[in-house]
Amino acid sequence: MIRSMTAYAATELTINQISVGIEIRGYNSRNLDMAIKMPPAYQFLEEKIRPAVTERISRGRIEIRLSLQCEAEASETFQINESIADGYYAVLERLRQRFRITEEIPISLLTSKNGLIEPAQPATETETVWEAVSETLSHALDIFNEMKVAEGENTATDLKNRLAGIAGYLREIEERAAGLLAPYQQRLKERIQVLTNGVADIDEGRIAQEAAILADKSDISEEINRAQSHLAQFRHLMEAPAPAGRPLNFLLQEFNREFNTMGSKAGNAEISHLIVSAKTELEKVREQVQNIE
Repeated sequence: MIRSMTAYAATELTINQISVGIEIRGYNSRNLDMAIKMPPAYQFLEEKIRPAVTERISRGRIEIRLSLQCEAEASETFQINESIADGYYAVLERLRQRFRITEEIPISLLTSKNGLIEPAQPATETETVWEAVSETLSHALDIFNEMKVAEGENTATDLKNRLAGIAGYLREIEERAAGLLAPYQQRLKERIQVLTNGVADIDEGRIAQEAAILADKSDISEEINRAQSHLAQFRHLMEAPAPAGRPLNFLLQEFNREFNTMGSKAGNAEISHLIVSAKTELEKVREQVQNIE
């Protein structure tokens, strides 16, 4: 299935007096790369969020931003980090005594210390919090994947048009390659006449034999057949339910290999032009495939 790696979703739900907001952004990436931002007090959720996302997304740079507020705890949102407060105050007190400072240590100086006041640890049970987050995450992923599919449908339409163009080039290459024997024979005759200045007799049988050998060396029928097979496989992968990005990228490498071999073997200007045109379309297909999950 063609699904884009670039997408966006945002949703907010309140479940069991827990308000959860989730924002998901997707970007291109060779592998699944996940970054999750959430309040420090809820870091324990990360080990649950990652596998939940991995079940639904196989590839891409995924950025998730989680906001969470337990309404029952809204009046007690912050707490003092006792160990930091004690240590920081002790250092300030030693400085005050050493330099014989008579003023008391102001509260503003204490509260300016990073980490001294922090969000309160949630009193709500872990499973209750995860239940709310899990449902909200599932809803956000539904929206996210719907957008990936919608973007993928646009990409698939463009790919189908370009594949049709490449198939047309292959048919033309096949037609022109089938008629190369006669031009090879004529080319050999002309070369012999130029080299001998028309004095030597031309052995038509030998000319035909040499032309057949040259045509055999220049035969690209196998490469054409493999390229046509790659086209069929490409279309199949586009319609299959599994993520198609990686196998399609591999097929494009095989496509290029076949066209490069055709170009080096054919030795025909018209065929070479067709191959260049086909490879131009392949490059445009490659650009699109880079955005497919």
